[in-house]
Amino acid sequence: MAYYSIFPEKDTTIYSHPDRINMNTGKDEILELVEEKATTGEIYYSSRILIKFKNTDIRDIIQNKLTGVAKEVTTNTCEISLDLFAGENKRLTSDHTIIAFPLSQSFDEGTQRYEVNPPTTTTGSNQAANGATWVHRTNATSSTWPTTNITFGMGASGSYSLQAGGGVWYTGSAFKSETTFLAEDDLDLSLDVTSVIQKFSSSYYQDAAYPTGIPNEGFIVKKLRSVEEDGFGFGQLQYFSSDTHTIYPPKLTFKWDDSIYNPTVGATTLQTGDIFLSLYNSKQEYQRKSKQRFRLTTRKRYPDRTFVTSSNYLDIQYLPATSYYSVRDAETNEVIIPFNTNYTKLSADSEGMYFDLHMEGLQPERYYKLMFRSDNTEGIQIFDEDYSFKVIR
Repeated sequence: MAYYSIFPEKDTTIYSHPDRINMNTGKDEILELVEEKATTGEIYYSSRILIKFKNTDIRDIIQNKLTGVAKEVTTNTCEISLDLFAGENKRLTSDHTIIAFPLSQSFDEGTQRYEVNPPTTTTGSNQAANGATWVHRTNATSSTWPTTNITFGMGASGSYSLQAGGGVWYTGSAFKSETTFLAEDDLDLSLDVTSVIQKFSSSYYQDAAYPTGIPNEGFIVKKLRSVEEDGFGFGQLQYFSSDTHTIYPPKLTFKWDDSIYNPTVGATTLQTGDIFLSLYNSKQEYQRKSKQRFRLTTRKRYPDRTFVTSSNYLDIQYLPATSYYSVRDAETNEVIIPFNTNYTKLSADSEGMYFDLHMEGLQPERYYKLMFRSDNTEGIQIFDEDYSFKVIR
């Protein structure tokens, strides 16, 4: 499989509004970027998102899932995206730029939820919240986020003028991921973090230190500082968290080309006409920990009339190298793995067309549907034969 997704170890939203700087939202179903208006005056206070994926999950993909040159984890060999899925959005301005940086210090998710009037009383060495807030990284009163250039650490920055705190992160073009979109666009968020994961990998396997390698403390997702401090509200962008009860939790998606196109010499490549496609030896259910190879039978639906001594249906025929697969949620038709001309190519060998799928990159106890695409001399042909399967635990 050339698409593989993992899901967060922890995530939360932290708020700079004076009424909520000590609020933890670690178990809220929603992550959000919002500017809340002050109780008095024309001042708007921003929120930021913290999210982290397990080191063991990232290392497992690099060591056991990536193939060929993709194991090098460079921007030339693979693509890795941080994906968040939009929920309800309100009062949006016309355009938005969202950025992400790797955090330089750790945080605790906590187990609390959004409250209009969160608790404010500390108990001994514990702050009012039991996890990350705008002011603190953990539940300890001593765990305040650094707020000055002296305390940020090498290569790191943080804070902003309206409210000290709010995380600390590595800065610079090699650490920054950015996307811009309009309010009427698809509001799902996809940030290219390949270069950051490359630095995690250098830390894992080469013991490299900043700036070549950095430890994985997670990501911070936020608006540009100029927007956070401009005195105007940009609205409310909401995304589903890892605690959502939907099929849309955040994910870190690895994409690479694992295809090998090596058809039998002299075999027919189907470039025109009415093409029949089917799966063979496929099952209705697959274990989540398994890797499956799906094989396809392809042939002309109505073979040419010729005088031969064997059946045309026994000949192995191929789709062109420009052929791809896609995976969708069978219930909602949501695209899980899109047709991608770089990363979902079908392979070919002496037995026919095939592709591999790691089931662990999909959510369990869901039904999925397979679709196929062939770009041939007549244009683009889509095959939707309602082939579906379930991933079980």
